[in-house]
Amino acid sequence: MCLGIPGQITAITNPARLMAMAEVSGVRREVNVACVVGHDLNALVGQWVLIHVGFAMSLIDEAEAAATLLALRDLGEAQEALDQMHAADLALQ
Repeated sequence: MCLGIPGQITAITNPARLMAMAEVSGVRREVNVACVVGHDLNALVGQWVLIHVGFAMSLIDEAEAAATLLALRDLGEAQEALDQMHAADLALQ
């Protein structure tokens, strides 16, 4: 099963490579935004996206993001992925 986790784009980190920082439940991760970028890369800052294996796969609205995160938490599906992301962030510090 493929799992897309909602995250909010907080900054553009490398415009040439279409990379941005996304925050997922307090954990920050760099993601590729090639699949969701329009004409203005900076317009993605503040937008919510579904993230899968380091790629922002689609734009979603804030209500859908909140509902999806709640459902994933209730199911326990997202916790392992979030724990792995948090561990990776700690290892880089």
